[in-house]
Amino acid sequence: MTSPYRGRGPRKTARRFYVFITLISLAALALLLRYACLMLIDKAGATNQSQERPAERGPILDRNGRVLALYTPLANVSAWRSTVQDPEAVGEELAPLLDLSPAYIRDRISSSPNEFVYLKKQVDASVIKPIEEALAEGRLRGIRLEYIPGRIYPERNLASQVIGFVGDENRGLEGIEYAFERELSGGEKGNQVILTIDANVQYTLERIAEETLRETGAESIMFVAMNPRTGDILGSASLPTYDPNNIRSSTEIQRMNRPVVWAYEPGSVFKIFSLATLLDRGAIGTDTTFICNGYYEHVTSGGERIRINCLGAHGRVTARDIIVVSCNAGAAYASDQLGQESFYEGLKNLGFGARTLSGFPGETSGLMNPVDRWSGRSKQTIAMGQEISVSTLQVLQAASAIANDGILVPPRVVSSIASPDGEEIRRWDAGPARQVISPETARIIRSAMVDVTSSIGTGWRANVEDLSLAVKTGTAQIIDPETHAYSATDHIASCIALLPAESPSLVLYLVIVKPQGEIFGGRIAAPAIRQAAESLVDYLGIPRGLNPQITHSPEVILPQEQPPAVTTVVPDFTGFSKRSLIPLLLRDDLHVEMLGEGWVRRQSPPPNTPLAPDTIIYLEFE
Repeated sequence: MTSPYRGRGPRKTARRFYVFITLISLAALALLLRYACLMLIDKAGATNQSQERPAERGPILDRNGRVLALYTPLANVSAWRSTVQDPEAVGEELAPLLDLSPAYIRDRISSSPNEFVYLKKQVDASVIKPIEEALAEGRLRGIRLEYIPGRIYPERNLASQVIGFVGDENRGLEGIEYAFERELSGGEKGNQVILTIDANVQYTLERIAEETLRETGAESIMFVAMNPRTGDILGSASLPTYDPNNIRSSTEIQRMNRPVVWAYEPGSVFKIFSLATLLDRGAIGTDTTFICNGYYEHVTSGGERIRINCLGAHGRVTARDIIVVSCNAGAAYASDQLGQESFYEGLKNLGFGARTLSGFPGETSGLMNPVDRWSGRSKQTIAMGQEISVSTLQVLQAASAIANDGILVPPRVVSSIASPDGEEIRRWDAGPARQVISPETARIIRSAMVDVTSSIGTGWRANVEDLSLAVKTGTAQIIDPETHAYSATDHIASCIALLPAESPSLVLYLVIVKPQGEIFGGRIAAPAIRQAAESLVDYLGIPRGLNPQITHSPEVILPQEQPPAVTTVVPDFTGFSKRSLIPLLLRDDLHVEMLGEGWVRRQSPPPNTPLAPDTIIYLEFE
């Protein structure tokens, strides 16, 4: 059977060939015409004055009007060789302006194989103006200015990850430059973007972060300050950093806006949120107690034995004690009092597991697995700040609820958009505030956080003598990407502070990633919090003076622990401190032997054993 397409192949191929040749010819003709026009313009003595200047990109300002990013006119200086009448004279005149030698300019013009040559790219206004004047006076014939938009960052590294940078076409590629491209580049002159950032606060955080990075040998640092009443991010330091004026010398790691894009396990700082959830949902009360023998232990209905270690045997602990001494076992036992779904919903209501919509591009939502993906130990582990990933912004957002008597305020980094003339076009709102926990719960947590700065608290190094701080420290392990288990050497140390504690107007949160040597947040993060608080309190107008509303003094006075009554049977001594049981040694009718220090971990005979006159009670303390 003869194919209907037989014999058409060569004609079809020929037509395609002719179309291809035609298109190539038209493109070449257009290029030649363009070249001829440019030659005619130069040969007629044109000075490039008719070229339109590019649109001006709007500035980025801090909350006080300090310029952080600014448009600047730039130009490329080029020459059409055939129209330059005296290369020697042109070289002599341009050399001091372009910071090149006369010989280099002369040789570029005289010896280049191309008709069109660039002499120097991206010169600024100090070079553009004298060249324009020379062209207007008829000098520098054959020299052209090709105007291009430019961007400068006068504060260099300051808040560089927040601001971002632009590419060669002056379009935003990261940070606010990217997120607000439309506002900054619209029209002949772009609008102004006003940030919530305060350059002075930013400088303070970056300076302290640099000192901390140097002292701890850490891999990176995040240090953020926020006004919890408005959600305004006043400063956001992320180290290592870079200079957006010299973007080509930076690395991706340096450009990373860690407080926004990086999710991590927060460690014990998270206890203020898990305990707030448990208290607010009525699972525990302020007087509910748990026994910490140095670990949490539980056997599931399926026979799985769960054990979570604590840094010490803390004995009987309440919610306050769990926060003050950062008791892992206490937090785990407390979480047992609430169902998984309710616990999950409470944390979700505080903003975990979702983006904050702060205005930053590329924000992470963190990771909080749904309940159907939890293991038998997930709830207990989450309660102490592991098996959940958060962003720094999420922690700040949740902390606003603790600071604002239960009202959560979303963080924001942009305050408003203004016209080129400075008239406000619109306010930027990250979202509505909402009540997420009761005022009473928030005050209970804040009060406990005040005690963290006492002599027995983990955050005493953050204490400022004439200022009330509500503090929580944290130390978390990091998952090793190779073994998928917790690393034995890599940790995250952190500290959060609300001040003044009675009515907070500032939240400070510092995260130290992979410190070398000392790893505990109370030891290496708390001192930096104190330094920042002392530096910023007067600048921001925060009143000094100890807390008049929260009744607990900076030094905790623990209630006297009464020993159990000893009658006809041996009582349960588990969890009682050695100090509280010393009076038993003074009794003539009892025989008690005490071994070790701390709190009772084991006893013999067991509780409820009938007590005989010759019974010896052995108590082992840890």
